[in-house]
Amino acid sequence: MKPVVKNEIIDALKTVGLTRGDAVMVHTSLGQIGYVCGGAQTVIEALIEVVGQEGTIMMPTQSWKNLDPDTGVHWDVDEQYWNIIRENWPAYDKKITPTNTMGATAEKFRQWPGALRSDHPARSVAAWGKHASYLTENHDLCDIFGEESPVGKLYKLDGKVLLIGVDYDKNTSIHLADVRADYKSKHNTIEHSAVMEDGKRIWKSYETLFVDGEDFVDIGAAFEEKNTVKKAELGGTVIRCMSQRTLVDFAVKWIEENRE
Repeated sequence: MKPVVKNEIIDALKTVGLTRGDAVMVHTSLGQIGYVCGGAQTVIEALIEVVGQEGTIMMPTQSWKNLDPDTGVHWDVDEQYWNIIRENWPAYDKKITPTNTMGATAEKFRQWPGALRSDHPARSVAAWGKHASYLTENHDLCDIFGEESPVGKLYKLDGKVLLIGVDYDKNTSIHLADVRADYKSKHNTIEHSAVMEDGKRIWKSYETLFVDGEDFVDIGAAFEEKNTVKKAELGGTVIRCMSQRTLVDFAVKWIEENRE
């Protein structure tokens, strides 16, 4: 396959409707595009060139390994050793804590000059541009995906969602619909993460909404049956762009009608 260059990425982004001044949540799989000349750096530069200094880019930079082993995130460690993890996992540091399976682009983006990262120890985002500070500040432990979370704030900005080589199971904004919708199985859970508090590393417990995203692909398919989602080919994959508000509003209704 022919290498993908920056101008091709820029053309594809414009084709799906991304424009100067947009605030956009980006989910990307670099490997699905194919060989990108310059890799993650090129993808980020293309995004910045399209939205400009007056625009805003946000990406998930989750470090979900910083959760209790009983959630299943440390499947490669026997249960008899879980307390070692609880006692020794490094406290979250937004400057150095790596992302977990967020992809090469998100990992590069969290370190990008001018990018800011939120304080959530397991479910952080990073943002660059005009609204970066607004989106990333005060990311409460208990409000991971709610009204005052980064995805909730993006809704207030009437932002967009961009999927590059990934399906709706990676579409974090649908979790805002989880928060808003009423459904029988809705419940909270207690999570734990290593954080710094008063200069000391502690294993912090916090209550938050339980979410898993198992029906997000179904939601996405139903959404695209009812709404126009602009698409463009890029290398070996397809990119999609949509209004976050339209998606979330649709997802709330879908969840209330279909989820048990």
